Amino acid sequence: MRDVVEGVWNALTGASPEAFELTGTEDVLPGPYRVAAAATASVAAATLAAAEMLRQRDIEPGVVTADTRHAAAAFQSERLLRVDGVGAESAWAPLSGDYRTADGWVRLHCNYPRHEAAVCWGLGVPATREAVEKAVAGRPAREVEHAVVSAGGAAAELRSPEDWAAHPQGEAVASLPLVSLTPLGPAPKRTLFYSDRPLGGIRVLELTHVLAGPVAGRILAAHGADVLHVGAAHLPRVEALVRDTGQGKRSTFVALDTEGGRARLKKLISRADVLVQSFRPGALERIGFGPAELAELRPGLVIADLSAYGWQGPWARRRGFDSLVQMSNGLAWGDPPAPLPVQALDHGTGWLTAAAVMTALHRQVVDGGTWRARLSLAGTGRWLDSLGRKDPAAADVDHGDLLEEADSAYGRLTRVRMAGGLPGAQPYWEFGTREPGVDKPTWTP
Repeated sequence: MRDVVEGVWNALTGASPEAFELTGTEDVLPGPYRVAAAATASVAAATLAAAEMLRQRDIEPGVVTADTRHAAAAFQSERLLRVDGVGAESAWAPLSGDYRTADGWVRLHCNYPRHEAAVCWGLGVPATREAVEKAVAGRPAREVEHAVVSAGGAAAELRSPEDWAAHPQGEAVASLPLVSLTPLGPAPKRTLFYSDRPLGGIRVLELTHVLAGPVAGRILAAHGADVLHVGAAHLPRVEALVRDTGQGKRSTFVALDTEGGRARLKKLISRADVLVQSFRPGALERIGFGPAELAELRPGLVIADLSAYGWQGPWARRRGFDSLVQMSNGLAWGDPPAPLPVQALDHGTGWLTAAAVMTALHRQVVDGGTWRARLSLAGTGRWLDSLGRKDPAAADVDHGDLLEEADSAYGRLTRVRMAGGLPGAQPYWEFGTREPGVDKPTWTP
C-alpha cells in the first residue's frame, strides 16, 4: 500500500512524502476492488498534508500513521454512528434503488423530493415502487436514464467498464488528473497565526451537501479549522448523514436565492480562507460566485470544487451521487449490480479534498496566491479502479475500539474517532454535531 500513498502524494505535491507508517491488511472490506487500500491512502494523504501545515508552525509532527481497519471504519462512519445507542435509519428513500430494465439495470436516486418528482414526471407514473418498476421494466436502461435526467432528476444506467471507457464522459475523466490544483491569481504569502494545531485560525466556508463535501469539512475541522457550513432552511436534508458529517462544525442558513442572502455570502467569503463547494457545476457562477469573481472578492482564497462526473466532457454539469457514478463507470458491473462495500467515492473524494486544501494552504505560506482545487467522484472511481484487484473475501472486523462518545444536539453520539495519526497534534473534534442553521452567518472573532 505504500506505493498507493506515494502515488497520491505525488499527484498532490509532485514530491515524495515524509516518513509515514501503515498498519493492517486489506481484507477489512469485502469485494474485489482495493477499497481499503484507497481509504488508507486517502487518510494518509490528508494526515501528511496536515503534518506539513504543522511544520510551517515550527512544530515537529512526528511520523504520520494510517491503519486499514480505522480507515475502513471512517469510510462507513454513517453506518457505525449511534445516537443514544440507536443506529441510524436508512438514508435511502423508498423509490431510490436499482431497477431491472428491458435490457439491463438502471439506478434511480430519489432521496430528495425534487428528484422523486423528476422520476415520476419523466416516467409518467405515480410515486409508488410498483408503478416505477412496471414502467422501467418495459424500457431500455438508457431511455430511462435519459427520461429522468431530462426531467431534472438523477439516474444512471449500469454500464460495463468497457462501455464507460469508450463513452465521451469516460474519455474526459480519463484525461483529467485525480486532483487538479491550479493558481487563480496573485495574493500575498499567507501568515499563520499562533496555534498548536495544523489549521488553527483557518476559516473554512462549506457550501456542500451529501456526502463528499461534508466529509472534507469534517476532516478540516478535526485539524483545527473553524468550519462554517452554509445551508438553507427550505432545502431537504438527509438527517442521518447530517448527524455524522457535522462533527466540529458550526451551521448556518443563508438564502442564496435572495439579494440579501447573496450579500451575506459575499461578506462571509471576504473573510474566509477556504471555500469548499459541491454545488452542481455552474450553479454558483450563475449567481455571481464563479472562480474569477471569488478570486477578486477574496485574494488568497483556497477554492475546492467537487463534482460528480468531472469538470470537462458532456456530463460535466450532470447531477450525480456516489451510487450513480458507480453504475455509470462500471464499478458496480454485475447482474444484479454489485456496488462497492462502502460509499468509497464520496468518502475518498472528501479525504482527498481535505488533503488538497491543506496542500494549497501550504503553498500559500511558501509562495502566496489564490488557489483552486478540483476533484470528482468519477475521478476517484477511476483511481480506485487503477489500483487493481484483491481477494474478495473479508475477515470479521470489530470496530469497537475505534469508537468514541460525544454530546451533540441530537443526543449522545457514538462515532468513529478521527482516523490518521499525527503525534505532534492528534486530530479531534471540539464539539459534536449542532442543529442545522443554529449559528449566525458570521465568523467568530
